[in-house]
Amino acid sequence: MSTVEEVEGTRRDFLYIATGAVGAVGVAGAIWPFIDQMNPDASVRALSSAEFDLAPIEEGQGITVTWRGNPVFIRHRTPKEIAAANATPMSDLKDPIARNVNVAEGSDAADKNRVVDGKEQYLVMMAICTHLGCVPVGEAGDYDGWFCPCHGSHYDTAGRIRKGPAPRNLDVPPYKYISDSKIVIG
Repeated sequence: MSTVEEVEGTRRDFLYIATGAVGAVGVAGAIWPFIDQMNPDASVRALSSAEFDLAPIEEGQGITVTWRGNPVFIRHRTPKEIAAANATPMSDLKDPIARNVNVAEGSDAADKNRVVDGKEQYLVMMAICTHLGCVPVGEAGDYDGWFCPCHGSHYDTAGRIRKGPAPRNLDVPPYKYISDSKIVIG
């Protein structure tokens, strides 16, 4: 074999590889818009988390905010409400599970497992009755917590079901503190 034939073989191999590479980049460029359109749009990403300032909420006051299109209760509990929640024996609870995604799965429903340690005065939970999805009324019911007038479910000051047809405690959404008075839900 002569050197000219070896060079031709090398040029041919290069052309095959270069053509294949350009083709692969072209195919990737052509299908990228189809793959990218499967990602959530900006409005969905914006709803995935929400920031709230707790400083304006006075002691004894509760507010309802929206996260992912669902209502969320945020309550600045009084020392009396916290003491009542802590004094409740576990045996008095219909649902003994915390229902808090921020603690270990299966944790008991003690008040300390429904709030963030050191921030016990703030209770954050989904505002959806676990019976049929109604929105309970705050500062009402037999336990001065929340009451669902649709079917008569009573929740205590920690959002735990105490009486009525609801099968579970009000759920605590994923949230964290980003400062002393600001939280991010989601």
